[in-house]
Amino acid sequence: MRLTPEQVEIIKHSAAEVFGGGVSVRLFGSRLDDGARGGDIDLLVESPLEIEGKMDKMLTLTARLQLRLGDQPIDILVVDPTTPLNPVHRHARETAQTL
Repeated sequence: MRLTPEQVEIIKHSAAEVFGGGVSVRLFGSRLDDGARGGDIDLLVESPLEIEGKMDKMLTLTARLQLRLGDQPIDILVVDPTTPLNPVHRHARETAQTL
């Protein structure tokens, strides 16, 4: 995993601030490959409960992370029980590592 322990804590703390403590945050995509370079930070945020204002919260988290981690590409998928899963969601769930 190509995130520092400090970056992991910033991501987890920021997600809890925005979505509440009941969400899980997992990393998927190229940042899981220790041999790769660059790439965006792909995050899967999952909640067992329905999230009100899902899009607004996703945008808020993206902005906070860019301020706290530096201006770099961050992609966030948010999944709750009402989310219709598509292939990207399924791939993220299958390959992601919990932060």
